[in-house]
Amino acid sequence: MAKKDFDQKFYLVRADVLPEAMKKTLDAKELIERRKVDSVWDAVKKVDLSRSAFYKYRDTVFPFHKIVKERIITLFFHLEDRSGTLSELLRLVAKYHGNILTIHQTIPIQGRANVTLSLNVTDMTIDLEEMLVELKNLEFVDTVEVLGSGA
Repeated sequence: MAKKDFDQKFYLVRADVLPEAMKKTLDAKELIERRKVDSVWDAVKKVDLSRSAFYKYRDTVFPFHKIVKERIITLFFHLEDRSGTLSELLRLVAKYHGNILTIHQTIPIQGRANVTLSLNVTDMTIDLEEMLVELKNLEFVDTVEVLGSGA
């Protein structure tokens, strides 16, 4: 890795504030990585992006899960307090081979509890973003937040 790579600053930015060209670049890169297209040309055509924009951003924009080096992530949940919620949450994480390192659950207050999970996601069989969407869509989950990543 060149010295200049260490001097660059990086930012974690929410997807909804990214320019459309960057989002489409990420979509095109995913199509290429998953071998859903045969070439860069096919990928940019499919996502309606110019090749010049793709080449401008391809080495500067990355999905969150691609830059997490330690593969340990801490998630915060705000859940309804009802029977089986923690079990269902853990079942979904295990389904995708997330290794649960720690669990912390608060005492439920007014029918809600907070749960913090630390996971090793090295062997996960799904993109982290996809799993987060599934977790957020669980009926009893009010909030899911990524608190941090690293060892």
